[in-house]
Amino acid sequence: MDVPTKHQEHQIFHMTGRRAGEGFAAVDIAALRPAMLAPYRELNRLRHDYPLVLIDEPGGEGFALSLSTVVNQLLQKLAPRGIEGERLRKHMLSLEREIRTRVANGAKGSLADLWSAAAKRLGPGGDEMSVADMLTHATASPGDAAQDVRGLLAGCDEDLPAKLLRQAWLHAQLEKSREFRARVHALMRKLSDIKRAAWVHSQAGQQPQALQAAVGSGHRDVFDFDAMSRLVARRAPVDELPAARRERIEWALGVLVRQTFYPPAGAGGSEALTASYAFDQCAAAMETFRNRLPAVAELIKAIALAELEVVGHYVEAEHDAVFERYDAHSLTADDLAVMPDYLVCIPAARNEAPENAPLLDMLSSGMPVKVLVQVSDLLEEASIGTGHFAFGVRSARLATTAMGLGGMFVMQSASSALYALRARVARGMACRGPSLFTIYAGSPFPAAGLPRYLTAAVAAESRAFPTFTYDAAAGANWAERFSLENNRNADADWALEPFEYANETLQRVIEKAAFTYADFALCDSRHAAHFAVVPRERWHDGMLPVADWLALPEGQAASRIPYLLAVDNEDRLHRVIVDAAMMQATRRCLLLWHRLQEHAGIHDSHTERALARERAERAAQPAAEAPAAAAAAPVKGAAAPAAPEPAPAEDKPPSDEAWIETSRCPSCNECQLINDRMFGYNDNKQAYIKDINAGTYAQMVEAAEACQVAIIHPGKPRNPKEPGLEALIERAKPFM
Repeated sequence: MDVPTKHQEHQIFHMTGRRAGEGFAAVDIAALRPAMLAPYRELNRLRHDYPLVLIDEPGGEGFALSLSTVVNQLLQKLAPRGIEGERLRKHMLSLEREIRTRVANGAKGSLADLWSAAAKRLGPGGDEMSVADMLTHATASPGDAAQDVRGLLAGCDEDLPAKLLRQAWLHAQLEKSREFRARVHALMRKLSDIKRAAWVHSQAGQQPQALQAAVGSGHRDVFDFDAMSRLVARRAPVDELPAARRERIEWALGVLVRQTFYPPAGAGGSEALTASYAFDQCAAAMETFRNRLPAVAELIKAIALAELEVVGHYVEAEHDAVFERYDAHSLTADDLAVMPDYLVCIPAARNEAPENAPLLDMLSSGMPVKVLVQVSDLLEEASIGTGHFAFGVRSARLATTAMGLGGMFVMQSASSALYALRARVARGMACRGPSLFTIYAGSPFPAAGLPRYLTAAVAAESRAFPTFTYDAAAGANWAERFSLENNRNADADWALEPFEYANETLQRVIEKAAFTYADFALCDSRHAAHFAVVPRERWHDGMLPVADWLALPEGQAASRIPYLLAVDNEDRLHRVIVDAAMMQATRRCLLLWHRLQEHAGIHDSHTERALARERAERAAQPAAEAPAAAAAAPVKGAAAPAAPEPAPAEDKPPSDEAWIETSRCPSCNECQLINDRMFGYNDNKQAYIKDINAGTYAQMVEAAEACQVAIIHPGKPRNPKEPGLEALIERAKPFM
């Protein structure tokens, strides 16, 4: 390629975001997509996880099944092997594609309805059986693997997270309901047996009518029940049960019969649970939970009392005092785990609403609640000072904040990966205690007409919204609790994949390409101003892929221009250079990814430091073993070593010098996200100024404003020529 000697206009754009000169192509940035997405232009023609069938009733298939899996099951059962079944298989795959297209275009309904509509449009699939009859045949045959596949179809759109998690929650609650009813019904039966046995041995139970009923009508003429009653009732007590015990048993039976927390078995159970326990805001869920606590305490008390009575272990001297004082304050986590879990699906537009502000308090309280928080905009939150602080933190960092609370299940994922992670979703819904699911459902402002499935997938691939789970019940340490599985190349900075294309001489080229945060930003039409297309004739050796540019030392990177590979609607390859603001956001994304890697034990700084120390000690060991008798002998007349002087107390520097109150640092990492070369962490994970010359006064002021505890003091500017100093000094005054 031609290598021009001058590319100043590219450097100007990279530094300022302004296009000046003729070094740019007249290409609509919003019509481009990252080159790695070129094979997915017609997504509906590809077989992938979506749409899903949300299965109505609990069973072996779980709470959701991919449409592709359903079709595979049907083909395995219905299509003859070999060439005879090829026609049927081909038509079934066409039917699947038609259903997928309909769902992608907004069609709603059950699998049966959409199947029938698609079959009518495509026509019959063969002489043996019409395609329209296939689903009916498969679901009507007892014992067939697909007979439980009944439910609504859900595409990968903005509504998917709430639909899927509600279905997973409902399946978990129906299973809890089944276990609860079995337990309570067994207790009710045994308590009733105690009452019945006591009645049989009482005077009332030994009257002629009662004896005749016990023997049965077939022997009515054989026995003289009046005489029998006179014989057996002589020493029968009026009531074999003591009054206090009878009162306890009847009270417990009454509470168990009247309980309304779990609906009766049968139709309508799902609707009853949803109406009573599903909410769209935190405040209403918390208020309902508190109001029900007295009734919950009464039910748990009745169960505990009944379990003692049926085995004969109730001791009035011990237990009367305990149960007398038993109320809502006596409930434990084990007690609450018996009851249904609450579900809160917060709409994406309501994260900052006042009624959802107590989310973190609700999670830390131990309330049995499963919460869905949808993150609607990752790019807006990438810039310090422009992000929305929902729940007291940025929504995109809510999951990492919640992990610090401990004692819960936390999962972060893009909606495109929810089906692949369905086992984890089920675990989170079935766990005792609170669970938090933060889900990104794709960009609402996609470039190049990208579907939400792809914009959600690239958020995970680019590390903008990586997948991870934290399960407090999985073990006693981070290695057992935290998982970064389902992230491509989790041990690397960026996801890597072979990229194949034809160059200008139509020669095949294969190279490893990294998918970065900047690639993700290119998929959002609002951020086109951060990118500029360079025509092929102006490509030069000073241009470097974004991932390689980030890996360079700062001095070398300053003379290079970072770029991405993108394709247009005709799959022509372009180089797109990236401005400094977007590169700064990309660097912050990488820093957050490194933090998650450390949680997972990948490139753990503590482990690497320990290994380095061990290597140094082993290298020094031979020298330490050398004879040192001469050095150890005391020297005549040598003075004893002076005691070390105590370190002087740290004084506040002069007001014109920047400084940090390191001992008060809460390790929020906001300053390092702004400039990790200017700010660093000491051994206690607390911030200090690593290199005051590695950044600008604007970054120092920005860090002071972002600091959650206001411990960063910017001092006076060191560079009197820095732009905008007057405004920056005014902003810095509150932190002096």
